[in-house]
Amino acid sequence: MATRDKNIWILIVFILAGLVIGGLLGELAAKVDFLWWLSYGQSFGLTDPLALDLNIIKITFALQLRINIASIIGMAIAIFIYRKV
Repeated sequence: MATRDKNIWILIVFILAGLVIGGLLGELAAKVDFLWWLSYGQSFGLTDPLALDLNIIKITFALQLRINIASIIGMAIAIFIYRKV
């Protein structure tokens, strides 16, 4: 049972790494004329931060995800590598 749980966490780490690296490469590819399509994507999340003021402490919540074509390709490569490992 512990081996299965460990594999799930490794898969999650691989997918997150693929999304982050792919997203960075997609943003860099936006400046190259023939690779512009890698940066095409969508943003999800809170555009304005949600603030909670309790007089003693002020907490601000904000989360925004930017998914582009390169991050989807990075996620697919990460899943492929995970299956091979």
